[in-house]
Amino acid sequence: MQSIKYVLYREGRYYVVQCINIELSTFGESIDEALNNLDEALTLYFEDKNDVPEPNLINDIMIGEKVIEDCRENPICLHRG
Repeated sequence: MQSIKYVLYREGRYYVVQCINIELSTFGESIDEALNNLDEALTLYFEDKNDVPEPNLINDIMIGEKVIEDCRENPICLHRG
């Protein structure tokens, strides 16, 4: 049995599901729709097991946030190397 880890977040009016240990993402207009779409996407992803790499083993997940300066509003930022 394989364990697929994912993050679910809201982006505008959609809920996005981004898998962490395989390259797969999907979305829906509700959490339930996004998770149902994930089930369908995973079925399609693993349909041909010969061409699919094993999911990366991930034990711990940390979510962080990095605030970046908006250079469009601060012309000095554009001159930083």
